[in-house]
Amino acid sequence: MSLLTGIEHEWYSEQNEKVLGVIVQDRADEDFVCIISGRDRVGRYRAVWLSDFFENIEDAQAAMPDLLRDWAAKDPAEYEQADEPARAMDFFRPRHPPERLHPTFVSIVNLEAYSPAKGIMEAMMYYFEDPDGNFVEQFQSTAFDARFWKLYLFAVLAECRYAVDRTHPAPDYLCRGIPGEFFMEAVTVNPTIINGQNVETGKPADPRQMEEYMYHHLPIKFAGPLTSKLGQRYWEQAHIGGRPIVLAIADCHYKNSMTWSQTGLVTYLYGHIFRHHFEDGKLVVRAEPIAEHIKGQKRIPSGFFYLPDSEHISAVVSSREGTVSKFSRIGLKAGFGSRRVRMVRTGKRYVHDPNRAEPEEFTILVNDPSYQEDWSEGLEVYHNPNARLPFDPYLLPLATHHFFENGQLRSLIPENAPFGSMTIIGIDDEHLDADAGDHVEPLHSG
Repeated sequence: MSLLTGIEHEWYSEQNEKVLGVIVQDRADEDFVCIISGRDRVGRYRAVWLSDFFENIEDAQAAMPDLLRDWAAKDPAEYEQADEPARAMDFFRPRHPPERLHPTFVSIVNLEAYSPAKGIMEAMMYYFEDPDGNFVEQFQSTAFDARFWKLYLFAVLAECRYAVDRTHPAPDYLCRGIPGEFFMEAVTVNPTIINGQNVETGKPADPRQMEEYMYHHLPIKFAGPLTSKLGQRYWEQAHIGGRPIVLAIADCHYKNSMTWSQTGLVTYLYGHIFRHHFEDGKLVVRAEPIAEHIKGQKRIPSGFFYLPDSEHISAVVSSREGTVSKFSRIGLKAGFGSRRVRMVRTGKRYVHDPNRAEPEEFTILVNDPSYQEDWSEGLEVYHNPNARLPFDPYLLPLATHHFFENGQLRSLIPENAPFGSMTIIGIDDEHLDADAGDHVEPLHSG
């Protein structure tokens, strides 16, 4: 409701960040108020004081330093609000012996290069709820990828100003915001394990094998977890209440696979292979139906959105950018972590030119003051053409949205939307040998 009634103008912090301040303008009366926030018993910043209203922002600005100083001098018990959970969430206090910790978790905890990612995760953990009670244990060990994906989605939803309700264990998030309400369930594609061994080999180098991999192997990988969630029949649960259900899937079956497997996902969802070529100097995209996907003895029907009961799923969400690198980049820009960390981001991004078949390459210094990035950048929403409850694009306004209409794929793509990127991280001019299982490479001078 605060977004409807007020406009946030300026944020302030007491030197030690014990309390924060914000100047908000009332939309109706156009006067200004100073709001002071302090950490409650489990570490969440919450409003503890509202000043009198000021006719102009200059008076509010003049009052803010004294308010911050006075509230920072108070006993922290005065910030408590008597409705906090029993204990604070702590992602990083070890819950397992070292040999059981996931290697990426170990890198985030121990490497200076990942201190911005760790810092922003620590800030988020105060607000994250764990209805199952096993998030931290799994985040640190066997299910790091799945839990990390949930954390990324939580960041996206917070950015879109949704209040997240986790009262019910499934679907994961009930999202309530000004644009409306919907449920989001997190899903991951995991590696195939045979006799205790990971048998995944990644994408092939041979172009002919690559086509089979994209149009058969990957759709089969996506089909397993998606149809499994379909079998949960969430829409029959009383608390769903006729609200849209979205499945948010991350491909974690191989290192960095989420950055190059989207073609397999869109093929499986819509039951079509999308090829592009030029005719008379103009780009033409042709949709070729594919009835099934075959790998060895396994055959599955293509077209998730055409399966029985799939009409209850309003959309499928995915991202190439739900990575540790994104947490590192956004953490760096938010001031978390070591000041010695340097980052360069390279990749490809969309250009609004209907006759351009290839994206534009880019290289950006993340440390540059002008660098900007949001959590939703890289998020893709695939709309179900048969949905009983269509998903309104305004529910996730910063994402790329895809619609299959009249045999063609139509997309709403934000300016400069990335098609995947690599983040090169270094500590000044020092060489880094460690890789946290993400697109991270040593940064060399020159």
